[in-house]
Amino acid sequence: MALVKMAKVLMVCHRSQAADLLEGVQQAGIVEILDAQRAMISKQSPELQTESRRPRDMEETHARLERAVGFLRPYRKEKRGLFAPLEKIERDRYAEVVSGENALDVLDEAEQVSGRMDRLANECDATQATLDTLGPWQGLDTPVEEIGRLHRVSCWTGLIPSQHVAQASAKLTELGATLQQVGTAGNRQACLIVALNERAEEVQKALRSAEYEAVSFEGMQGTVAELIAHHRHKLEQSRRELEQQKARAGQLSDDLLRLEILDDHYRNVLSRETIRGSAPATEQAVLLEGWVRAEDYAKLERIVGRFDAASVGKIEVAEGEEKPVEIENTHRSRPFEVITRLYGMPAATDVDPTPFLAPFFALFFGICLTDAAYGIVMIAVLWWVLKKIKGDAKFIKMMIVCSVTTVIAGALTGGWCGDAIQVFVPQLNGFRNAVMWFDPLESPMHFFYISLALGYLQIIFAIGLAFWHKWKRGGHREAIFDHGTWFVWLNSLMLFGLAKAGLLPPAVGTLFGYVALVPALGIVLFSEREGSWGARIGMGCYNVFSTVFYVGDVLSYIRLMALGMVTAGFGMAVNSIVKQVMDLGVLGWILGVVVFVGGHVFNIANSCLSAFVHSMRLQFVEFFTKFLQGGGHEFEPLRKEYRHIQVDRSSTD
Repeated sequence: MALVKMAKVLMVCHRSQAADLLEGVQQAGIVEILDAQRAMISKQSPELQTESRRPRDMEETHARLERAVGFLRPYRKEKRGLFAPLEKIERDRYAEVVSGENALDVLDEAEQVSGRMDRLANECDATQATLDTLGPWQGLDTPVEEIGRLHRVSCWTGLIPSQHVAQASAKLTELGATLQQVGTAGNRQACLIVALNERAEEVQKALRSAEYEAVSFEGMQGTVAELIAHHRHKLEQSRRELEQQKARAGQLSDDLLRLEILDDHYRNVLSRETIRGSAPATEQAVLLEGWVRAEDYAKLERIVGRFDAASVGKIEVAEGEEKPVEIENTHRSRPFEVITRLYGMPAATDVDPTPFLAPFFALFFGICLTDAAYGIVMIAVLWWVLKKIKGDAKFIKMMIVCSVTTVIAGALTGGWCGDAIQVFVPQLNGFRNAVMWFDPLESPMHFFYISLALGYLQIIFAIGLAFWHKWKRGGHREAIFDHGTWFVWLNSLMLFGLAKAGLLPPAVGTLFGYVALVPALGIVLFSEREGSWGARIGMGCYNVFSTVFYVGDVLSYIRLMALGMVTAGFGMAVNSIVKQVMDLGVLGWILGVVVFVGGHVFNIANSCLSAFVHSMRLQFVEFFTKFLQGGGHEFEPLRKEYRHIQVDRSSTD
């Protein structure tokens, strides 16, 4: 399918109606509105002004709502499944919530509860840390505030690794100091050290060599036992209060839907207010420049026509201005738009690659797996997910198509959970052989040649597609000398090589050997069309030499064979392990089932990831580069987006 045709539009309205007009446009979701920096009217009329003021109050409210929703969601009584649809909200309910006088009361209380819970959680952590510190010192009967009140001696409390205690004690004894072990903290000992003041510096040096870690009781009073009892009581009290706040959060979660409605509402209001503030304007009017699908222009006219101080019209596209790009395909190739969007949108002058990559991607994916049983399992799982998921399911549908090609490729190469049929169900060998074309492990060169042939086919197809697109757009010279010459040159070389290999009659090779001279001459003389003739011919000769790069591109498709054989090999390894385990008797059979299921599920997941990445890589690197410029700006209309709820379209028109 071609890229969607776009029209450049300019809407002008009185400031008093700008917000309502933007709401109508946002509801329709058909116009991409440009800010002042991108709008051509701002460049043509520099005197236009913009409201540099950001809607900070609204941004702050939206941020508060997002935090509150995230805070209350874990306390929701009815848990939503992974594929649960967004909750549908009727018009009256939506309007009641967003226009209610006390709409944000729940938000205020949720923030208060969240703040109390954070404070109490921090108190619990701090109190528990204090208890952990005091624990090893329970054997210390002296009130902790008296430890540092001695006049002629110095006293230290700290932890010393158990393996250093004896050595440290001996060293301190030599210095006239005393070390007393009070308790144990893991692999360290809680020690009390006492020494005369005049030996304090030497004692501290000895302690440092023993990896001593000081423990301070500053700010505490009473014995350690009293302190532990006090902090335990404090911890229990904080935990009780924390549980009370959690219970209150659970009660507030009954109003979570209300907050979710407000969150989505403020998000949409914020998006259009941001656009209004960044649009060029005069003292009385706001100018909204943007893009719309050509087919949606009539609808836009009807929306603007509802306002008596607003108008809309088409305007010319400025020279060098980049159009936004939107792709639209039939239901058969639409799921593969996922791949195109992962690469990036084509340029406005490109062809939409989606319908052309779709069959290649699906085929390559299936070849990379080459296991019919894996494909059947994937179809079953993906079909179940498709029935559960709500919203955009393009990726799931694409993977179902790829799973079908996996079944076909697997059946043709005899892959059924590796060699599970031969090992466990030999009775089905007749069926396997009847549908099998060849066994890659017995005839790997067949697989090798098929991979190369598919690679050559896709690359030649890409060159032909580039020729067709350039010719269709009127670039006849570029089509012939940039793509047509290469199409004839590469095919001539291929036929010449096949004839030399004995696969075609020698006369064919002779004929196309002479034919190849014509495109080769065209590449030398006209592939470079700027500069002096010497430079042009020099670059032309280099371009002919770059034929070797096409050989490298074709060889890149050997990864199809490699991945297909790795999938089969891993499956065979799993089956071999299962076979050996099953010889252990009943327990072996149970363990064998676990290994069989777990091993093949892992192989499916790992092989699917590899198949997806490498099939995509072949499209991006080998296929797209032959005809696609890329770098287009995706069409992003102002539309209402809902993350938490689903509002009936008819209820908000």
